[in-house]
Amino acid sequence: MKQIQEILNNFSLITLQEMDSVALMERTDTKFVLRESDLCIFLEQIQNDYRVLEVKGNRISRYETLYYDTDKFDLYHAHQRGKPSRYKVRSRRYVESDLSFFEVKYKNNKGKTIKNRVKQDAISDKIEKEAEALLTKITPLHPAHLNAKLWTNFSRITLVNKKYPERVTIDMNLTFKTSSTDSTINNLIIAEVKQDSKVVSPFMYLMKKNRVREGSMSKYCYGVINLFTTIKHNSFKPNLILIKKTLYGTFART
Repeated sequence: MKQIQEILNNFSLITLQEMDSVALMERTDTKFVLRESDLCIFLEQIQNDYRVLEVKGNRISRYETLYYDTDKFDLYHAHQRGKPSRYKVRSRRYVESDLSFFEVKYKNNKGKTIKNRVKQDAISDKIEKEAEALLTKITPLHPAHLNAKLWTNFSRITLVNKKYPERVTIDMNLTFKTSSTDSTINNLIIAEVKQDSKVVSPFMYLMKKNRVREGSMSKYCYGVINLFTTIKHNSFKPNLILIKKTLYGTFART
């Protein structure tokens, strides 16, 4: 981690206020999995192409996220079945800035991800007030049918393309928790490229050059698989193999 921080010191900065210009609330997402030990090599090669988000002096920020689902994990199973239109419902706290939001992510049948959110005072097990109003306004879901299922906590580096509307989020130190169990995934990086349209992406070029395959799964789904071991996850097996190969091989190559 210390080496990663030292490399990030060579990046130019973008502030939280400047991030508004690349909010990308409607976008396409492309995911990759890497080993933390390989990340430094990649960061050094793109430090002139991206700015890094700094919040209160921190270039690696902590996130705490609580996901909601039905008793039968209907939102998880929509992902597991590959349903083209599906939702994720969560509350997220941005630790360094001490901001909390209730967020709804919708992936439509054209592969676009649309995110809506509303600010809240703190994360709650229940979906109430402004969160309830947002959920009922933009989804067919009923707040009373959704329960707090698991926490996903991680540290994030956010990079912003200097020339084009693109963000790259790099998540590490993944920890999944429920009230009774937890699991920490060491050495795994989940990188996600977020664009509102196809643009020149030095990060994507770097992944292609090194034959790092596209692919991963949502952190929520990965957390469910890790903590709820009897739940069905057949369709995720190729992604789980990719993650295992990444953790215990070199690069995740074809």
